Amino acid sequence: MRIADYDPDWPRRAAEAVAALRSAAPGLFLGLEHIGSTAVPGLPAKPVIDLMGAVHDLADARPHEPALAALGFCPHDNGMTDRLLYVVRTGAGARSHILHVVTYDSWPTRNQRILRDYLRAHLAEAARYGQAKRALAAAGTPARDYARAKTAVVQELTDRARAELGLPPVPVWEKGDGPRRRPSQSP
Repeated sequence: MRIADYDPDWPRRAAEAVAALRSAAPGLFLGLEHIGSTAVPGLPAKPVIDLMGAVHDLADARPHEPALAALGFCPHDNGMTDRLLYVVRTGAGARSHILHVVTYDSWPTRNQRILRDYLRAHLAEAARYGQAKRALAAAGTPARDYARAKTAVVQELTDRARAELGLPPVPVWEKGDGPRRRPSQSP
């Protein structure tokens, strides 16, 4: 797993992908944004552009899958039941872009959007998160274990971000087989 220094080209790449997706699937997305670590200026990240798109109903995306695939966004099942996931892979098989498609009803309280905005507004927290990411990479954490390994810090930061907005804490791990927050854990 590789954590790269922040690349000022990431927002441009995200904007190009957003424009291409809107053009390929006109009227599908009610919201479409750059999320994840590559959307936070200065934050080191796995060099993968994460996007999140909101639709009225997840079923609305299915007829657009051929157009998404023409852009390289292929369906990917990773066990999340509250979204559709589409992944673009390079010729070497590495992910370059990930598109999370969620319902518009859930859009305002999506942890990924809330955490992105929190880190943009709290640079010291973003720096601390970046240090945690680099420590995991330096320790040789395999890519398949990376998300789980950073769950504690992501949960802490997301709880703070949600609290600032007056929202209750919720588990950040969304895969069906992932670690769950115990009710006794406080924010």
